Amino acid sequence: MMNINSSIQEINELFRKHRNHEQIMEVKQLSGTTAGRVFRLLASSGERYILKWDDPEDIRVTCQFLNAYSEVMLLPKVLFSSSDNTYFAYSFMEGETHNHRGAKKAWLTRIVNELFNTYVRLPGTKPWGRMEYARETWKAFNQISIDEARENLGDVLTAEDYDLVQSTVNRLFEKDEAARFLLHGDAGVHNIVFEQKELIGVIDPSPMVGPVIYDFLYAFCSSPDDLDPVMLWDVFEHLEQVTMNKSRLMEEALVHLYCRIGLSCKHHPQDLPEYLQAWDLWKRQCEKHC
Repeated sequence: MMNINSSIQEINELFRKHRNHEQIMEVKQLSGTTAGRVFRLLASSGERYILKWDDPEDIRVTCQFLNAYSEVMLLPKVLFSSSDNTYFAYSFMEGETHNHRGAKKAWLTRIVNELFNTYVRLPGTKPWGRMEYARETWKAFNQISIDEARENLGDVLTAEDYDLVQSTVNRLFEKDEAARFLLHGDAGVHNIVFEQKELIGVIDPSPMVGPVIYDFLYAFCSSPDDLDPVMLWDVFEHLEQVTMNKSRLMEEALVHLYCRIGLSCKHHPQDLPEYLQAWDLWKRQCEKHC
């Protein structure tokens, strides 16, 4: 595996090996995963790229997703990958995640129109969930997230809240009736790139098989601002491959919100006050309309 001391010459030789003739001028190591390393490259043309070593299965499914949606301008472009899937290179998007993202309705609508509406339907025989950890049912995939959230939440939410979510999942996902699609799987604000409050890209897919509504609600709940039922319905109407009434949409959003609050407890406790306000709102709305 290449390390931070690897020469620019070696990286240029790697590019030429894959018939890419960009001249790399600068190399910077970024924080990577426990299994791999990540380098940001600057070419003489001014273009920037990411060169990444990681778990071969992770790279394989990531390349599969990016190549399947190679025409989507919001996604990075794969330059090349090794035959054994130990490394790959792709275009770098200059901007920032999380912060300075502008109005949620604006960026969520754009993701719907330019990414979610391009999703490819898969055969009904495909297993559900993460491609490397497939599940037999959609309910089984959701159960993992709910159980993890309950553990992360501790006493932040009540046992009655958990029971509400569990009964909702049992009822909504009793049968695998939804169509299967190849999803990004992690399309939250932590993987959405903004520049001057404008959305410019969606990075770091964690590809999975599921209904389009999953990525949509995951994105909606990924930040604590503007968790508004009216706005959600307005943007939902832009989704072209999902048919769902308002009460079903609100109940599925409630499940996603519960799981997101669990993640907030673990990773972003500063967001908890806003999320807990939203939780009370969504519970009231579901009690009233569902």
